[in-house]
Amino acid sequence: MNTYTRYLPPLGRLLIAAIFLISGLGKIAAPAMTQGYIASTGLPAPLLGYLLAILVEVGGGVLLVVGFQTRIVALVMAAFSVATAAIFHNNFADPNTMMHFLKNIAMAGGLLQVVAFGAGSISVDGRRENHSMSTVKV
Repeated sequence: MNTYTRYLPPLGRLLIAAIFLISGLGKIAAPAMTQGYIASTGLPAPLLGYLLAILVEVGGGVLLVVGFQTRIVALVMAAFSVATAAIFHNNFADPNTMMHFLKNIAMAGGLLQVVAFGAGSISVDGRRENHSMSTVKV
């Protein structure tokens, strides 16, 4: 295993997770504002949307960093990113909103790479794979 395949996957997971973690912690710090923003889009149950966003952004972010159930977590986060882009960043006449839309789509693309290639060796998933391989008797 070379340096790239060993160290780049955890770095990539950390960089992708950072935006989710920061965003989720910001939502925790301003629950009323976040729920008001969700309600302003016409979505029903702003509290449920708020809790779901916290779960995906903070919970998913942490799981992505440590590399636990990485493919499933990354797939959920990719779907969340696309849904968020479509619901909250759909005013393409506004260049700032368009940039947020494209950012979410790019994040989904990066997360789909994680789905395709997994967490890498420096992860909970990688340790579990190595452990299960070492206990196989031939």
